[in-house]
Amino acid sequence: MNCPKCSTDLAKKYYKGMIEIDSCPDCRGMWLDSLELDKLEDMAFDDDMHKGSLVHFQSKTDFPCPHCGAKMDEFQYRLYDLKLDYCSESAHGFWLDAGEDERVIAFMRQRAGDIQRKVDAESSWKQMLKEMHLFLKKRKK
Repeated sequence: MNCPKCSTDLAKKYYKGMIEIDSCPDCRGMWLDSLELDKLEDMAFDDDMHKGSLVHFQSKTDFPCPHCGAKMDEFQYRLYDLKLDYCSESAHGFWLDAGEDERVIAFMRQRAGDIQRKVDAESSWKQMLKEMHLFLKKRKK
C-alpha cells in the first residue's frame, strides 16, 4: 500500500505496542483499518455508547484509498475541530495525518472526563434531592 498523501510505501508497525497499523515513514501519517480507529479511541475512552456519532459533514477529496484506490472522503470527526479521511467506497479504513492520532486520543480523554463529570453531577443532585425529600417529610410530621 502507498501513502495517499505522498505516495511512499507504507510500513507495518505497532502503534504504542497495541495496534498494528500501516505508517508512512516520510510524512508520518497512518492508515487505520476500519476497526483500528475504535481501538485507538479505546486507549482513552472505551464507552462506545457515549462517544457520539463519528462522521459529520463529509466531502470528497483527491486522495486515494491505499486499499482500493477510490477517492476518499473527508469528514469532521465526532463534531470536534478535526478532519479525517476515510474510504467511503468500501469502508476500508481511515487516514490520519501526522499528529492526528494524538488529537483523537486527547478528544476521547476529554469526552471521558465530560461523561464522568456528568455522572458525578447527577449523583450529587440525586443525593441532594433525597436529603431534601427526607427533610420535608420530617417537617410534615
